[in-house]
Amino acid sequence: MAEADEVIHQSTRLRLMSVLNALPDGEGLEFKRLKAIAQATDGNLGAHLATLEKAGYIAIDKDFVGKRPRTQARITKPGRRAYERHLQYLRDIIEGVIPEGD
Repeated sequence: MAEADEVIHQSTRLRLMSVLNALPDGEGLEFKRLKAIAQATDGNLGAHLATLEKAGYIAIDKDFVGKRPRTQARITKPGRRAYERHLQYLRDIIEGVIPEGD
């Protein structure tokens, strides 16, 4: 049975990783869009993104569009692998996979 990834397992971070995983490689979403998806405050979203970034699961890109700053998050290759492992963990639970000896 796959193991839970405690970084991803938290509901807001799972939602963020699910959305970012659905994007093609190298594409990201802007902070404002992620905030709406996560239904989070600026500070709360920032903290969740920082946790995912520290784990190496996402990359944060900052640039300017005209004179306006833009912050985007995109999933990394290690992030995709961790997300897939966590999904397998969830599938195992749903399918009732129980390790031998339990």
